This record gives sequence, structure tokens and C-alpha cells, in this order.
Amino acid sequence: MRRYHYLGFGRRAHVRRHVEPDANGENERRPRPAHLRAAALHFRPDQSHHGRRDGELRLVRRCHSRGAKEHDWLRRASRHQGDHAPGFTGRFPDRGIPGRTRADRSHRASQKNAGADHPVPELLLQHFVNVAGASNVGGASAPRPSPAYKKTLAWLYGTQRFGIKLGLENIERLLQELKLPGKDQRVIHVAGTNGKGSVCAMIDSICRAQGYRTGLFTSPHLVTYRERIQVDGEMIVEEEVAVGLETIRAHIRDWKPHPTFFEITTALALMHFKEHDCELIVLETGLGGRLDATNAVQSVVSVLTPIGYDHQEWLGHSLEEIAAEKAGIIKSRIPVASALQEPAAEKVVRARAAECDAPVEMVTQPYTKSRVALAGAHQKQNASLAIAALRFGGIAIGEDAIDRGLADVHWPARFQIWEDRIIIDGAHNPAGANVLAKTWRDQLGDERATIILAVLSDKDVAGIWRALAPIAQRLILPPARNERALPPQKVALIVRPMSPDLSISIASSLDHAFQQAQAERERLLVTGSLHFAGEALAKLRGNADALEECSQ
Repeated sequence: MRRYHYLGFGRRAHVRRHVEPDANGENERRPRPAHLRAAALHFRPDQSHHGRRDGELRLVRRCHSRGAKEHDWLRRASRHQGDHAPGFTGRFPDRGIPGRTRADRSHRASQKNAGADHPVPELLLQHFVNVAGASNVGGASAPRPSPAYKKTLAWLYGTQRFGIKLGLENIERLLQELKLPGKDQRVIHVAGTNGKGSVCAMIDSICRAQGYRTGLFTSPHLVTYRERIQVDGEMIVEEEVAVGLETIRAHIRDWKPHPTFFEITTALALMHFKEHDCELIVLETGLGGRLDATNAVQSVVSVLTPIGYDHQEWLGHSLEEIAAEKAGIIKSRIPVASALQEPAAEKVVRARAAECDAPVEMVTQPYTKSRVALAGAHQKQNASLAIAALRFGGIAIGEDAIDRGLADVHWPARFQIWEDRIIIDGAHNPAGANVLAKTWRDQLGDERATIILAVLSDKDVAGIWRALAPIAQRLILPPARNERALPPQKVALIVRPMSPDLSISIASSLDHAFQQAQAERERLLVTGSLHFAGEALAKLRGNADALEECSQ
């Protein structure tokens, strides 16, 4: 193949330049955001801000013309899931052969060892980043993932190519053959549009305060896949992920249709909860409810958080259609605890409950008896719903456990304040953005924000921005490290006509966005997506490479 060599300054974007047809004749390549190195930051006026100290004079491609090296070895068929898993695991192919060509450098250390010697530019302002209460611009390096964990997670991420397949046949078969969940494990099932994760976290925290052994299953994760599966507040460890996934992989090797990413993850969670003898399991739906993999499990109570518009391409374009999918978790004679709903959604919920002869309680009053650790009036509503769900599900809970559980609940990226100046919130639809704006006003009054915004391509950008615009002083649009992210240029095309007098700039990366914001006085609000919130958290914790990107 003819090769071209370019001489110049630059950062290498980790994106292949040539599209290869898949074995079935279709091109399955999807656009990926450039994975940019951190930009150099300077804190003294005598230092240059041109940023080129982060680059090097080099050849972009290989620097020799000798025989085949590792990056030329024969690999699997183009886009094989083992070599091209989506997200961060794309760097870890099953055969250990790089999924992308990299230039060998005969005059320098190998890529494997070069990282230890190469100067890595630091992140952010000193007062932005603080780990464990101490100033830490660079941040302590987290332990590197084990090879077994990386390999099995690469396989799992590769199953995202099967897409989202709503239906219960595969997951019911999988759970039956694996004998899941365990005997006498009680399940609390939570669906809705906004607030699901917070309600799940509150239920889990209250139950742990009462002394129950709990399993918590949520999605998506922020930084690491292991966040999705927790026992007594502790994430599943890498070895358990590797062993569990290998067990499931061997079991489903010849299945057609192949189980999806979320079905496998649901099975892994229930397997983990069974092995650890969890008494209570809190399951958050992934998408919808009626045909979601979590709905294959019998619950003791069905919980519905506020229902609004999101995932319309899957759930329907009217509120009634969406509510019907969410209310699909209601089962025969199993009690239902529901948040206050829009009239159209409430009508659907009550009709489904009547059809299933299931008692339903609409929770309308906020919890005010003790402190709730999560900020915002909506979290007091969520707390009332969590308590009602436990009581309606027949789970014995004392007042002291409620007080301690709500005071100690931790759920990142929900109006999370980082070192006073930065607020991180995963609001990703208009209803969530409205709640975020209201919480901002309740907590910070008339103060305005420098908003750093990144949104996924299937979201209502105009609706999100309509809610956030009144609290914005300026807007910075970086790309997000997610293949579903809408390019910032397209976000700008939507928001500029809506806010013609607002200062709007496009950043080349999240690092660059923080650089732009450092000269401003306002607090920073990082929002638009849970995936983007996770990227910001990884960066602020000082270990951006810990981010395990995932599209589901």
C-alpha cells in the first residue's frame, strides 16, 4: 500500500485514515472523536501559551522502510469485534495486535515504555483539581487494569455492534440457564426518565444503613464499567468482572441471536449479587421498561420516577407511548410507587396498574424530616419516592436508617460541586436541564455560569439549551470522548440563533475548554451528558486515561 509521510507539528488523533469494508460487504466504521493529548497549561505570565511544547517535530507515519513490523501483522477480518471494540477497549484487541497502525520509532523507546519518559502536560488550574483534599494538578495514577479485565471487557464492548434489541427472550433464557437471581433475593425495580439513578442510590443507601446486604445495578457508568455493579456500596473488582464475563461468554458462544451488551451486563450483575448473597437488589432499567432486560426479573415493588421525553426513537414520540413502555415494569399484583407524573403519563400508569391488579401510590410530597445529601428540591421528591418504595415493597426500614441513609447517599454527577468552582451534572434531556437550572438558582441565586456543554447526537439540543440559557454567562463547546457525541460545531449551529448575544466558543478538547474557562470569574457548569460528566470527573481526578468510554 502506498504510504505518505508528513513532517510537522501536531498531535496524533487516534482515528484510522482508511475505511476497510467489513466481511459482509458493509462498512461498519462509525465516526469517533479524536483522542487528544492533554494541552500544556501555564500559570505564570512569563510562560508561553502557544501550546506547542505539547507537540513534537516528528514523522506522522513510520520512520523506516524495512520489513513488516507488529503493526503489519495479519489480523482478523475488518472491524472484527475482537480488534475493534467500541470505546476505550478498542485499544485492547483480543489477540494483542494493535487495532490501529502506529509508527515504529527506531531512534526512540518503544511505545510501551515511552510513556514513562515522555513529559506529560498537566491539567487545569491548581485550584480546580484536588484529590483527597490535597492540591494535585497531575493527579495520582490509578492502578492499571489487569490484562484479563481488559481482554474480557474488550469482548463485552464488542457486543455493542449487536445494538439495542428490546425483548426478553434472550435474557429470560440466559437467567434461567444460569439460575439467576438467587433464591429469596428481593428485587426493587426502578424505571422512569429522570431521577432513576438517584432514587436507586437512595434506596441502596437506606437499606445498607438498616443492615441489609445490598446489590445495586445502574447504568450508564461515569468513569469505569465497574460502577454499574456494586455490593454494599463497593464496586465489583476487576477479577470478578473477568471471571464472570468469561463464564457468560462460554455459555452463549453459539447463541443466535447473540445476547446484547446490556443483557450480558444484567446477567453479570445478578451473578455477582448471587455470589455475594445479597438480600436486596436494586435494578435500574437501561432503556424503557417493558422490554428492558431488567424486566425479566420478578420484583417486590415497581418504582416509577418522573416520565418525560427521551429515547423517542425507541420508546415512541408521544408522552403516552413513552409512559406505556416505562409502565411496562408493572407486574401482576406487585405494588407500584410512582412519582408525581404529567396527567397524560399518570393516566397510562394507573391504567396499567389496574390491568395488573397492582396497588399504586402516587408520591406527591417532598421529604423534609432530615437532611438529604444530594442537592436540589427534586432530590427531596426522590427521597420520598425511595422511602415509599421500600415501605410499599414490605421492606422493614427504621427512621434512623432513613435519616442516616439519606444523609450519607453519594451519587456523582448530580449537581456535584468540585472544589467549589466546578459543578458537574449529567442532565441530558430538556426535563433534566430544567431541573438543573432550577437547582442552580436555588443553590446559587442570580449567579451565572460559564457552561461547558457536550451533548449526544440523539438528544434534544434545543430543548436542553432553552432550559440552560437563562443561567449562562458564556458557553464553551468541546468534543466529548464518545462516538455518539454531536460535534461541537453542530451544537453551535443550534444554540447560536437561540442566544445571539452570548459569548460562544468551540474548544478542541475538554482540556482546552478548561483552559478557556480559567480566565473567567464565573463558576463552571459541566453538563449535557452523563458520558461527558464521566469524562470530566476522570480528568478532574487527575487520571483521564481511567475513562472507559462506552456508548451504552
